[in-house]
Amino acid sequence: MDVNNRIMENLSNPQELERMFRTEPEAFKKSFAYAWEQNPHSEVLAVWNERLNYKETVSKEKASLLHKAFISMGILALLAGISTRILFYFTEQESIAPINLAFGILPFIAAYFVYNNAARKKVVYTVASLLLVSGVYLNLLPLEQSDSIILAYLHLPIFLWVLAGLAFTGNEYRSGKTRLAYLKFNGEFGILYASMAICGMLLTGITMRLFQFVGMDITEFYFRNVVLFGAAALAVVAAHLVSRNLKLAKNIAPYIARIFAPLVLVTLLAYLITVASVGKNPFLDRDFLLSFNGVLIGVLAVTIYSITESGTNERRSISDYINAALIVLAVIIDGVALSAIVFRLSSYGITANRLAVLGINAVILANLIWILISYVRLLQNRSGYSSIQDAVTKYLPVYGLWAAVVTFIFPLFF
Repeated sequence: MDVNNRIMENLSNPQELERMFRTEPEAFKKSFAYAWEQNPHSEVLAVWNERLNYKETVSKEKASLLHKAFISMGILALLAGISTRILFYFTEQESIAPINLAFGILPFIAAYFVYNNAARKKVVYTVASLLLVSGVYLNLLPLEQSDSIILAYLHLPIFLWVLAGLAFTGNEYRSGKTRLAYLKFNGEFGILYASMAICGMLLTGITMRLFQFVGMDITEFYFRNVVLFGAAALAVVAAHLVSRNLKLAKNIAPYIARIFAPLVLVTLLAYLITVASVGKNPFLDRDFLLSFNGVLIGVLAVTIYSITESGTNERRSISDYINAALIVLAVIIDGVALSAIVFRLSSYGITANRLAVLGINAVILANLIWILISYVRLLQNRSGYSSIQDAVTKYLPVYGLWAAVVTFIFPLFF
């Protein structure tokens, strides 16, 4: 029996029509036209006609908003590229610190968020004034490699990232759901930017090679005027694409979270077992203590990223237990690191580095314990995913506050 006849005979059997479509979608589509022509009054076929031939229409208002977002993205990407190139010139002249390059990118991404989210003046003025104060203060610091100055350079991007989050959340900056969306945005942004950057590197390699064939070395010129400009502008473009719900990054992000969480768990277990077997001591080995903290921050980032991609259904999955195990290991690592830095403070005295490490470990440990308690409640079916996400999103300003303390206050006292 051909598909035409089967469609006609199963007009009152929606389950069979669905099975036919899923089994032979192309044959079903080709035969549907004939069946629809023979039965133009069939309500069942009318629904299928809409399903197979539906084309979403974009309203003039929506098209105008999309056009406005694209134009704003283009202008801000251009400004980001130009600003980064100018800042790089002054960095080469050693007139300003290299960390100023962050002001060639993050303020323009923040401006994109503020403009397209129609944020209230209070939010706009807060973001703009804090960015301005940060830039002025940074360049009032002496160009020297003291510990407090280096710490300020390291913590400033975190503070700027939190400001970009304020711009992203806009008028809903108090909403945990919107803050969670910002964390998801960061994961998707990283995936998309890395993908486009790899394509850019391939293009750069091909370009270098082509000019070498004609005896020209354009490496320095190309890096200064194309690579730098493109890297900065690409950040704004990636922010625009992710904000416009680009499906590429959104479809890949959950799978990356599910793949990397167990891999990180296995790697971390192997690392800790190895550390214990070789007798490494973070209490006495300063470099090892720093690497221990690097591992901690990496685990925290992977865990938070995995949490943002967690489902919202009531059924518990293996990912929940993996995330909980990661949090437990992170708490253990943080506890050891915190004990080691307290030991070093009591034994060798207070320095800017030790105080900064103590502060960030304490901040992270408090967050980890909150997340762990929420996970225990989840696995005991005493709460839902929202409690875990609250433990992540409500704590974000604390990271920004500590980054601000290290950036703006430490250089005054150390």
